[in-house]
Amino acid sequence: MKCTHVALQVRDIERSIAFYRRYCGLHVVHDRTEDFRVVWLAWTEPPQFVIVLLHAPYERNEQPPWQHIGIAVDRRDEVDEVYALAAAEPATQHWPPRDAGPIVGYYCALRDPDGNTIEFSHGQRIG
Repeated sequence: MKCTHVALQVRDIERSIAFYRRYCGLHVVHDRTEDFRVVWLAWTEPPQFVIVLLHAPYERNEQPPWQHIGIAVDRRDEVDEVYALAAAEPATQHWPPRDAGPIVGYYCALRDPDGNTIEFSHGQRIG
């Protein structure tokens, strides 16, 4: 078994696409509209893993505090770079960079436009 996607319901899909492009380097690999718009974002084509954005309205915006999407980066300084990139949008910054030891590694987190947490890490024992 392997994980193929994470689906997130979003209020403003264009704003969310822009966030994931800017901070995560993802690009649109699929875009369709049925009852609502669905966009797949990936790093590769064909995709091995996608973040699915579902443009469907919802009222509350309360995420569980540790729910997140984890993204690994190649170098420790990339964690600092992505957090610094969000300095112009302070509401985007969530967990400042910190070192949590050899298993968890060095990480930070941003919040996407809908309040979903995106963790950027280096040195985790995953992948």
